[in-house]
Amino acid sequence: MDNDVQNLRSALAAVTAHWQPHRLTSINDYDLKIVKLQGEFVWHSHPDTDELFLVLEGELTIQLRDRDVLLGPDDVYVVPRGVEHRPKATQEVHALLIEPRGTVNTGDAGGEMTSPLREL
Repeated sequence: MDNDVQNLRSALAAVTAHWQPHRLTSINDYDLKIVKLQGEFVWHSHPDTDELFLVLEGELTIQLRDRDVLLGPDDVYVVPRGVEHRPKATQEVHALLIEPRGTVNTGDAGGEMTSPLREL
């Protein structure tokens, strides 16, 4: 990974599969990841870190055990550390995630939807 200028739209065009985060760049100990989402993810939590979602395109529902959080383009939501959640997208969503380096997409749940972080 180099430190050249990155373009969100061009980077997203290179992503072909859903639920597979790609590192756009890193800053300090954090990765900025782009991802395409569609369908329902697994219920999971991140015991050691918050997770920031920035929706670039589409509508994303972050299901929590006690309520749903609806996000549209340009909306930001932070899932607090340890809070169980499940992202859900009826139509394809493009999003940017900000997480500490090494954060696994399925958190503490693991399973078949666990995806290694891909490089652009």
